[in-house]
Amino acid sequence: MTGRDWSIQEIARLAGTTSRTLRHYDDVGLLPPSRIAHNGSRHYDEAALVRLQRILLLRELGLGLPQIAEVLGPSTGSGAQATGRQSEESALETHLALLREEQNRLARQIASVENTINALKGGEELMAENMFDGFDHTQYKEEVEERWGRRAYADSDRWWRGMTDAERADWQQRVSDLGRDWVAAAESGIDPASAEAQDVARRHVEWLTGIPGTPAAVPGGDVKAYVLGLGEMYVADPRFGANYATSAGGTQGAEFVRDALRIYADGNL
Repeated sequence: MTGRDWSIQEIARLAGTTSRTLRHYDDVGLLPPSRIAHNGSRHYDEAALVRLQRILLLRELGLGLPQIAEVLGPSTGSGAQATGRQSEESALETHLALLREEQNRLARQIASVENTINALKGGEELMAENMFDGFDHTQYKEEVEERWGRRAYADSDRWWRGMTDAERADWQQRVSDLGRDWVAAAESGIDPASAEAQDVARRHVEWLTGIPGTPAAVPGGDVKAYVLGLGEMYVADPRFGANYATSAGGTQGAEFVRDALRIYADGNL
């Protein structure tokens, strides 16, 4: 690797993040700067860039910072040896394989939706067996079981598998409509407490309570706590926050959803 390095502002711009985030990564020991200039500015060398790329990849996979720290181990700094570089290369190859799997899944989803659109436009018969290629409802199995227990996943899995193809399509359309309406509301600049936003919040809660196995659907379950918790998760977890991303980027859309759900829950649950 060369001896070149980049300022914190340059890295923030190139990585699509913020200087504040990079400083936080330093504070928690995840990504220390390679050097600090005489004016106090942080600088990062190529080894740090590789480490940051891995951090961002792991964030995309849904890991929190403590888990990422465990995966990456301590930073080797600018004096990394060849064995360290080989370790980084091996880890990045694993990341690359995961990204290609995700790329393949997304490509299958895109083809599936495109085929449905073309069939609808042409008045052709829908091929149900091809409509859900790339959609994997089991991908959050471990997470659901950890949060709400095996019974919750088993009940929801049984419900999903018991649906007809048409029912699954209707359910997915409902999810898509909610996401679209949330984004439209957030981008319109209306107040989360407005009647329009609260109507979307009501529909969202009705959708949640219709999914068997979740705390919102169990008799006597704490629906309010469940809704509030999900609202916070939409902001904290980029996997879910992406469903409500606005043109402004960041977590603005997810924050709007969280705030509207909190207002609805406080007044109705």
